[in-house]
Amino acid sequence: MHSPVLRVARPTNNLHKVTDFYTRGLGFDVLASFENHQGFDGVVVGRRGCPWHIEFTRQHGVTVERAPTTEHLLVLYLPERDAWSAAVERLEALGVTACESENPYWDRQGKTFEDPDGYRIVLQNTAWG
Repeated sequence: MHSPVLRVARPTNNLHKVTDFYTRGLGFDVLASFENHQGFDGVVVGRRGCPWHIEFTRQHGVTVERAPTTEHLLVLYLPERDAWSAAVERLEALGVTACESENPYWDRQGKTFEDPDGYRIVLQNTAWG
């Protein structure tokens, strides 16, 4: 029996910038990509062998809004300090500056960054659960 796979799908106007943010900044792999598939271009990023991935799509001729609130979060739990520091350093090397989280809980053991579409990514330096 196969385990469920989680796919988060999100539209973007900035397919190349978003891909760069998640691959170079967060260290994700490009797992798949497509161009002009029934009017959509897309990139699927994640970590090979993990049961989750994120799909970013750009629909030809359509403009999407930025993130609706600062509380639309993707939280990555990175309990090992070296891995957490490396992720923070990669984002900062791309010129991305940490921002104060709307919910102060995330600032206690983490740092929050905005992707090119205004969606926030929390790098949490603790284990989940």
